[in-house]
Amino acid sequence: MKKIWLFIVFICVLSACSDHERSNKNPYIPSYAVNLSVDMNLPLYSDLKYASNAVIVPNQGAKGIIIFNAGSGYNAFDAACPNQEVNSCTAMTIDGINAVCSCDKTSYSLFTGLGGKEYALKQYKVQVTGTVIHVYN
Repeated sequence: MKKIWLFIVFICVLSACSDHERSNKNPYIPSYAVNLSVDMNLPLYSDLKYASNAVIVPNQGAKGIIIFNAGSGYNAFDAACPNQEVNSCTAMTIDGINAVCSCDKTSYSLFTGLGGKEYALKQYKVQVTGTVIHVYN
């Protein structure tokens, strides 16, 4: 009997584990394959060497990819408004440490991706090797 309870507890703990702190599923933004490398030595991306700077890389994901230097690492988000149909809005714009949706003017933190609406920004994985930022899903 003791082994059965131990097995049940183990299964409960195992099912509660997740490699993401929030769901990245969004019915408005389709899942596009993203495999992008950005070299910060290039003038277009050199601002990413400094904390609290962001750039938008067009023609990636749904509406482009926003890469942000959070100081302790890099975040990458899709530039599509997460609470609107993809075709209804243009790509988000960067306003300091926030991304702003062109449709409803909702502001989303580039540190967390949260913006006070139902869905947060669609986030991608980031790996940094030297001066190259690799964004993928």
